[in-house]
Amino acid sequence: MPAIRNIAVGLPVKQGHVLALSGTDRSRGLDFLRAIGGGIEFGERAEEALHREFHEELDVTLQAVELLGVRDNIFTYEGVPGHEIAHIYAVRSIELDAVPLDAELHVLDEGSPVRWVPIAEVRDGRRPLFPDGATEFLLDLDAS
Repeated sequence: MPAIRNIAVGLPVKQGHVLALSGTDRSRGLDFLRAIGGGIEFGERAEEALHREFHEELDVTLQAVELLGVRDNIFTYEGVPGHEIAHIYAVRSIELDAVPLDAELHVLDEGSPVRWVPIAEVRDGRRPLFPDGATEFLLDLDAS
């Protein structure tokens, strides 16, 4: 029986843009965005995992994090069912603030592209943002 995965993800926001991974679900022909982050290891708190994941994936340090909420997600990716508990954070990094809006970064360990994406693209549904629940938190952040 598959396990439920606990993850911690962050939403860096700058000038009406969110920094997110770009991905594709080939089984559905769906281009999407995914919040940056990953799995919480045994004995690790969600916030610790968030800091570790941003360091491992982008080699940046987070100066501020704020838990926006937790979402229970049951989903299908590439035709395979998944289940995750997502801890979703607002994050701030001096290093990420210095990244130009037109830059493309890559996740260090697997190469996925990471870009500043206009929040309007998420708001109008052009590209869904995962995990589920991240969009509502992002739109609340953008409104404040």
